[in-house]
Amino acid sequence: MCHWLKESLIRGRTCYKQDFYGIESHRCLQMTPAINECSHQCVFCWRVQGKDFEVKEWAEPKEMLDALIQRQRKLITGFKGDDRCTAEMYEEARNPNQVAISLAGEPITYPYLSDFLKECHSRKMMTFLVTNGTYPERMEALDTLPRQLYVTVAAPDRETYGKVCRPKIDDGWERIRRTLEMLPSLDTRTVIRHTLVKGLNMHSPEKYAELDRIADPDLIEPKGYVFVGGSRQRLTMDCMPSFEEIRDFSAEIGSETGTEILKEKEDSRVVLLGHPGIELNVMKLYGLQ
Repeated sequence: MCHWLKESLIRGRTCYKQDFYGIESHRCLQMTPAINECSHQCVFCWRVQGKDFEVKEWAEPKEMLDALIQRQRKLITGFKGDDRCTAEMYEEARNPNQVAISLAGEPITYPYLSDFLKECHSRKMMTFLVTNGTYPERMEALDTLPRQLYVTVAAPDRETYGKVCRPKIDDGWERIRRTLEMLPSLDTRTVIRHTLVKGLNMHSPEKYAELDRIADPDLIEPKGYVFVGGSRQRLTMDCMPSFEEIRDFSAEIGSETGTEILKEKEDSRVVLLGHPGIELNVMKLYGLQ
């Protein structure tokens, strides 16, 4: 279960995606259609690594979405009757209207992703998709795009990329650049995420900015690494930048890209860069609120 789903239901604390983009944390369904399949072995990744496997049979989109909602309902059953969770919020949580497609694997490897997105949209569900950018041909082949597309750029240059993302493919850096070059042509909200690890990839803001200018995204999200999951076997607590360090680094990227800090959330260690006046609320942007 997502930490922020629980926090939202019983403590009224929401994740940065609600504060930034207007989705509701307690109605967010986080999932991956391709568990543990990824072209990277990022040192900061929380997933279990070295356990990749070949999927022999993929789930059908409608069947999968129905099953995901049922399992989400099962996950939150214990909140029913909890005095800290209102009956109204509990009922809303049983009917998610936002799908966060990322988690423990590279979701764009799912062969029916377009149909899955189409199924979500037919049910008036918001969709956020996170990709590592090494599958430009699959991105180009999508008939239906997510409402908000994230591309994670976790290195400012090829050398850092090799050390931090530890790609399983030889041309990962070139593939990411091809994806960034494609982004301006895509008819959807685009976000570049920089996952920042102190002492490893938190340098050369001007080079990050150069990549951002290629992608010309609607928004940029510099986000600090968090010491959780499998990453604890590879990194230390000292690799977590302070929020002040994240903010200062973000400001440097902003000055290079001509963007400003629009939002920030300290407990999620994230800053949002963009141009003033942009409509941040994706629910309003797509007529879902």
